[in-house]
Amino acid sequence: MVLTKKHKGSPGQRLKAIRKILGLTTRDVQELSSTISRARGNPEYYISQSSLTGIENSEWTPSIYKLWTLSTIYQVSYIDVMLMFGVNVEETGKAQLAVRLPERSTTKAHDASLPVKYDSTVGLGATNQFSSMLVSWGEVPISLIQHLDLQKYLYGYIGLDDYTMYPLLRPGSFVRIDETDTRVHEHLWENEFDRPIYFLELQEGYACGWCQLQGGILKIVPHPFSQRPVRQLSHPKEVEIVGRVTGIAMPLVSREARIPEEKPRRKQLDSKILRKLSP
Repeated sequence: MVLTKKHKGSPGQRLKAIRKILGLTTRDVQELSSTISRARGNPEYYISQSSLTGIENSEWTPSIYKLWTLSTIYQVSYIDVMLMFGVNVEETGKAQLAVRLPERSTTKAHDASLPVKYDSTVGLGATNQFSSMLVSWGEVPISLIQHLDLQKYLYGYIGLDDYTMYPLLRPGSFVRIDETDTRVHEHLWENEFDRPIYFLELQEGYACGWCQLQGGILKIVPHPFSQRPVRQLSHPKEVEIVGRVTGIAMPLVSREARIPEEKPRRKQLDSKILRKLSP
């Protein structure tokens, strides 16, 4: 069953409405739950008539086992049933990152990994906001994320195909964003390292680069070595400033496979850097 806007009210009322639509009585649910309980070898899956009435009247909250039974009987996804009770499973990863472990825990667990889900529909080639990617993303070392101030800053990811700010900001980098600073600062820098870099939200995704704002037109200015064109977009209709980049974590050397063939100048630059670093 697909939940719709007509399923309103308390969690118990919504479950009762679904049961009525399916034409099931409380006794029917009890018998079906008994079958499930026996099949799984666990009495926790069983729901008596009185228990179901208590759930529907919001007198008590069902356990995770009984929620699973109800989702199975009512043909509703377990995640949707959890949402009825205010538990958003997809936000677990972000919530874990926001929890600050005490020093006695982090010092002992610095080599441990934190399971974080990554949204497989979001490719790594495109620039994106870090928090929107953290639906499910393998395992992230606690020693890495414990230093992220997720309550004060946003974090962004520079896609593997995004060479806008190359080589100052390499593909695959992570950036810290101060979302309180959304004003384009001009003529306040002495060199390219001091020039403000902004993280931007576009209609089709995200971008990162230097900016110029004139008469409602925002220009995304690339690094000259990137050989990328200047992009002009209507502000704020087509582009919004998420915030100013205040920190960068990036790979020191780009992988050759990530550098487009039509940009040999980038390859030459990487080779030059490597020669200088070689003993």
